[in-house]
Amino acid sequence: MTATTPTTIPRTSGGAHPDAPLPGVARLALVRAGAEVRQFWRERDAVVFVFAYPIIMLAIFSTVFGGENQGSAAAEVDFARYFLPGMIATGIMLTSFQSLAISIAVERDDGTLRRLRATPLPATSYFGGKILLTLATSLAQTAALLAVAAGLYDVPLPTDPGRWATFAWVFVLGTATGTICGVAFSSLPRSGRSASAVVTPVVLVLQFISGVFFAFYALPSWMQTVASVFPLKWIAQGMRSVFLPEDMVALEPSGSWQLPATAAVLVAWLLVGLVVGVRTFRWRRRDDG
Repeated sequence: MTATTPTTIPRTSGGAHPDAPLPGVARLALVRAGAEVRQFWRERDAVVFVFAYPIIMLAIFSTVFGGENQGSAAAEVDFARYFLPGMIATGIMLTSFQSLAISIAVERDDGTLRRLRATPLPATSYFGGKILLTLATSLAQTAALLAVAAGLYDVPLPTDPGRWATFAWVFVLGTATGTICGVAFSSLPRSGRSASAVVTPVVLVLQFISGVFFAFYALPSWMQTVASVFPLKWIAQGMRSVFLPEDMVALEPSGSWQLPATAAVLVAWLLVGLVVGVRTFRWRRRDDG
């Protein structure tokens, strides 16, 4: 009888069978998020201009206008407290919309997306890694901003759990909307080099008309109307409902915090960004075919 020679199963360097199924999408997203976080912290310019920007702007404006108050005689708050919600809102947009719109365009231009697409990494895990990076960065940025505002400028933080619940859903929904819209917008720049020039002016204009650098109630009515079309105004308004005294609501153009409208507008932009992103996202440069 002829002896049967046992079949040798080749193994990878990690000891796993090469035909073994990949880890789940969620686990791969976590692994990808870890790589994204490490890469982000290596880019010190991105850390400064995306992570520290709201803190620096709050410090500058609070120092320059520290003696001024915002509001009526019945409810006056100092500059730092009034503009803290806007700085939180713009921080969310920087770490989600601006950061992703630029970084994805750069990754497409230098071939990173094309190489990733050729690997077994699911597209869902790639985008999941980006989302987790955005959430982690936004949380760290917002925590640092709140610590600076409370510690250096004596901004009182809310003690009502209901306000923190509002903060949580505005933060999560605003971050999700900014992330999805950033992914969708990343297909607009023609190259990685032009991405910053295309994306940054959009964010800068929205900051000026959405109550980030100026009191929203003091802006011209036409500017308020334009700002109301875009998410940043609603994120800032939602955050004002959390950090400002209740009687400051009288300064809002509508006389209300409009939280249901905030949720509706952010969800609408999230859905629009998702549809546009699915239809227009490209893994290759235009000249790659």
